[in-house]
Amino acid sequence: MKKYGRMKKSLRKGMSLFLAAALLFSVSGCGNPGEAADQSGTAQAAEEPSAAGGAGEDVAVSSKIDSGGDGISSGGADRGALSDGADSQEDIQPGGGAGVSQPDGTGKSGQNGAGSQSESAAVADFGLRLLGVCMEKAKDSFPPGASMPQDVYAEIEAGKNVLISPLSVISALAMTGGGAKEETLRQMEEVLGMSVPELSAFLAAYQGELPAGENYRPSMANGIWFTEDERFAVEPEFLQTCADSFGASARRAPFDQSTLKEINGWVKDNTEGMIEEILDEIPMDAVMYLVNALAFDAEWERIYHDYEVREGKFTKEDGTVQQAEMMYSEESQYLEDEHAAGFLKYYVDRKYAFAALLPEEGMSVAEYVATLDGEKLWNILANPTQLQVNAAIPKYENEYSAELGDILQEMGMADAFDMARADFSGIGSSSQGNLYISRVLHKTFIAVDERGTKAGAATAVEMKRESAVMEDYIRTVYLDRPFLYMIVDCEQNLPIFLGVVEGIRQD
Repeated sequence: MKKYGRMKKSLRKGMSLFLAAALLFSVSGCGNPGEAADQSGTAQAAEEPSAAGGAGEDVAVSSKIDSGGDGISSGGADRGALSDGADSQEDIQPGGGAGVSQPDGTGKSGQNGAGSQSESAAVADFGLRLLGVCMEKAKDSFPPGASMPQDVYAEIEAGKNVLISPLSVISALAMTGGGAKEETLRQMEEVLGMSVPELSAFLAAYQGELPAGENYRPSMANGIWFTEDERFAVEPEFLQTCADSFGASARRAPFDQSTLKEINGWVKDNTEGMIEEILDEIPMDAVMYLVNALAFDAEWERIYHDYEVREGKFTKEDGTVQQAEMMYSEESQYLEDEHAAGFLKYYVDRKYAFAALLPEEGMSVAEYVATLDGEKLWNILANPTQLQVNAAIPKYENEYSAELGDILQEMGMADAFDMARADFSGIGSSSQGNLYISRVLHKTFIAVDERGTKAGAATAVEMKRESAVMEDYIRTVYLDRPFLYMIVDCEQNLPIFLGVVEGIRQD
């Protein structure tokens, strides 16, 4: 919990979501030409990324980044040209990736029609399928009834509170899919729910239109690092596509301790310090990183007063009763389907909302999630009923981490992880072996209190080589047993974060 200290101190500022996603590409059997020893953590004397001191070489794939030399730019003026400049300035600046809602006004702000219902529903559907498998894996992580120390038990129980960001994971995979070919591409598109070009176009428009205001500010950034090892040849067209669709800048780097610290520093900067480290090492056969970082900061439309917060109880699915601080309020947007009831609680300006769905008595939250698909969830979120809802949300704080490689393979993305069958020839090639995904890491954090929410997530994909009413119309939804929740973009009905609470973490 040490690395979240600053976050806890600032909880009362409002609602903040912080997300980071990183993709690590490695080629089997290809080592770095330089020193490969001890790349497993903190660089001893490396400078901060803002003074990288030549740790990498800019490739200027974003027109927002001035490399001082010829490069690949999102404007396409020098399409396919790689920069040979050795500028010592940091080339991938915080917030300069996708250029979304930046304070200086840069970014793709002129696009309209970010997406249709089908595209938002497809992203939600991917998130629900991913959440369902993650929940299943979490429940199987330790044999039921096994004897274990209390602290280990508490950690395992907390791990059942799965939290993912569909937007982060699908954005990272969409960039990756831009370099996939043949059967590898077909499998990825089947799992993602739409073609990579369609998904990339949707995400590009969506990133350019994220609603932002004085009290809520989303931003998304993308960056690419690839090894300076001459045995790896990157495809300029791939870098250009990432620049055009995702605003991703690129940088050639030595892939040593300085690169490790630079990438982690970039993620930390672009998540406002919430994700301090996405990588613990750079393997000898790593050749590329594609990194996505998402930050979201907002306040509740109406904060809770002290008298609205009082001690209550939360009953887990096994019947265990936990003490919980419950936050009570009256909301006006009621959600329901045949198996659950819930509500929306808005953040300032009602562009984003906390959405919760409580399964009917006798149905587990996992069973309920299994009844949903993207289209159904989209319709639930798009059609709330105007009713008074007596609502209660527990104050809670959770951390979650998972390696998603096996999960994505189980979902149907098998070839991408197979060193022999994977086809990422659209990304590049190496004389030392084939490109394939070796693992996908996802880390999240969330804390909900009287004034709002703070959440953080990190994803790493490693490849080798998101009024008064009549009494009869009042609904009561107390989240005092396991429930599904989301942080939702209300204009797109798109869940940026998607998670479940199966128990309240006891400190």
